[in-house]
Amino acid sequence: MTQIPFAVGEEFPSKWQAPLFIDDQLTQFMRLDICNIGGFTEAMKLAGWCETSYIDVMPHNPLGPICTAATVHLCAAVPNLSWVETRQSPVENLGFHDTRQFPEQIDLVGPVYPVPGVPGLSVEVDETALIIAVSAPVECPHLQRPDGSVTNW
Repeated sequence: MTQIPFAVGEEFPSKWQAPLFIDDQLTQFMRLDICNIGGFTEAMKLAGWCETSYIDVMPHNPLGPICTAATVHLCAAVPNLSWVETRQSPVENLGFHDTRQFPEQIDLVGPVYPVPGVPGLSVEVDETALIIAVSAPVECPHLQRPDGSVTNW
């Protein structure tokens, strides 16, 4: 009942949450997250399913260098790719591009991620840097709507 395109799926834990949105034509973009959906196999199955219904894939990519590398490889393999989320843009860098913990990773070049020409994901992890890194629990924002209900941040 609206002309505004919908994008869903970034929190789907498996492909089995998608049928309602695909079969009932309730979305124009599938925001699958390769780290949430079950890896490459499940992501490719869902992307193919979307392709048969003319739904573009717009990957959700918020989890850092390993997620980004996996997402880049996924994007190179699907014909119905639209856009990809990134946390390395000039206007949004949430600290995920840490070269101490991930000395080798896929870098954004202009508006694109070049697909590496080497085996694997092209991410190197410095395990020593991970061990000595200080981590602390983070409490995510608790956003509320005007009616008092809780909403996603």
